[in-house]
Amino acid sequence: MSGGGSSQPSVRSDKITWTDGISPKRSPNLLQLVQLLDAIILTANRVPSNGELGKYRINGRTRIMVACYPGGGSHYVKHVDNPNKDGRVVTAIYYLNKDWESKDGGVLNIYPQVKSGFVAKVEPLFDRVVFFWSDSRNPHEVTPSHKPRFAVTVWYLDELEKKAYTTRKAQTSNTDIEKSLPRK
Repeated sequence: MSGGGSSQPSVRSDKITWTDGISPKRSPNLLQLVQLLDAIILTANRVPSNGELGKYRINGRTRIMVACYPGGGSHYVKHVDNPNKDGRVVTAIYYLNKDWESKDGGVLNIYPQVKSGFVAKVEPLFDRVVFFWSDSRNPHEVTPSHKPRFAVTVWYLDELEKKAYTTRKAQTSNTDIEKSLPRK
């Protein structure tokens, strides 16, 4: 496993690896888990009168991120998964921690925008799954973990937001290329 997405351990001190469940090492249980998560999200997205979720057309997901917080106070400061409208709309986290106790820390705190001051505290208990918005509606953090803590995360993508993001990125890349060309 490599370090987290940040080069600053003061921000994020987990170890992560990415997989599709097939490579680098075949993981049939991981594939089965993600297929179940896919079925839950896609079914919820397509039922009539599904509230806020009905505003999106979920048509894909990211690769699977497997994370280990090695203990010793490892954590992830308060952040938003998708601050840039990159297509990720729902975060799904599945916990793999048998015999977890409150004293072990590693709580996922979710700060909803709807109720100021309210914090949802989710302990990373074995076989628990949590779904929440990936954007600024749900900033979240992982409190210091005092023993190894394991989680599997995937993000579900909205087709239109992902397309708009890809277009913006391509335009930015083209502008950067044009700026680097010698002028006549």
